[in-house]
Amino acid sequence: MNIKCRVCIPIGHNMNSSPLKIETVDRYEAALELIESAARSALTYFNEQDSLVKESKVAPMDVVSQADREVESALRQQLKAIFPDDSVIGEEGGISPGQSDYTWVIDPIDGTLPFVSGLPHWCIAIALMEAETTVAAVTLAPVSGQHYAAARGAGFWVNHHLQPAITNRPLVGNMTAIGASPWADPSVLGHCIQSVLEAGSLHYRNGSGALMLAEVAAGHLAGYYEPHMKAWDCLGGLLMVEEAGGVIAPIDNKQLMSDGHEVLAATPAAFTPLETIIKSAIQTQS
Repeated sequence: MNIKCRVCIPIGHNMNSSPLKIETVDRYEAALELIESAARSALTYFNEQDSLVKESKVAPMDVVSQADREVESALRQQLKAIFPDDSVIGEEGGISPGQSDYTWVIDPIDGTLPFVSGLPHWCIAIALMEAETTVAAVTLAPVSGQHYAAARGAGFWVNHHLQPAITNRPLVGNMTAIGASPWADPSVLGHCIQSVLEAGSLHYRNGSGALMLAEVAAGHLAGYYEPHMKAWDCLGGLLMVEEAGGVIAPIDNKQLMSDGHEVLAATPAAFTPLETIIKSAIQTQS
């Protein structure tokens, strides 16, 4: 297997009318460029599965590979070279503190298990925070070439094209994603999946929470739920859903950044029915 990178040099998003600070726009444009080189590096590892070094972390399903560590390390070095005063938080390397109001939150490969299994359902996710607010995000799935981006107050893009309002898919007759992790109660997940199916929706999962949130924003999924996500898995995708006109459940940002948080995002039509299913699942298993 030798899959070529299907991404291209990013088309500049028109930010002339953006409400963002020029410092934020500069960082957003840098993220659009840096994620391209990260994608090419990750694909090199993906195409060399036989020599890829991999290991488990907290559970057999929670794996890390040489690619995760080296792609993140390269992104850290590039970000610190361009914006030396910014903080950087990554899944593999923790926090590198800075002095500015900006924090980069990066997941070098979200969907590592699909990645090491030779499946295409993985992505690179970069989110930018100003103080405690996510202001920009870029998610790129290198195998398919799908490119998702958002800037607060300025819109949501797919493959560098500004998107109209979210396709308001109801729960019934559409696909709904339920995410899993070592921190989730399998019995709650099972109840959620059963109830989603009984409600007339098809359960969907591809192994990358960041990618599935982007797919909600893009109008492909009715909604996404995961009982516990880390900040690097969801910050960017949540901003994308907001900018697309979707609905997200309230999140304690301090808890998300320190330990992780429950995440629910959906189209306006699907949000309340999915929220009802989740509350029932939690109550049933408590």
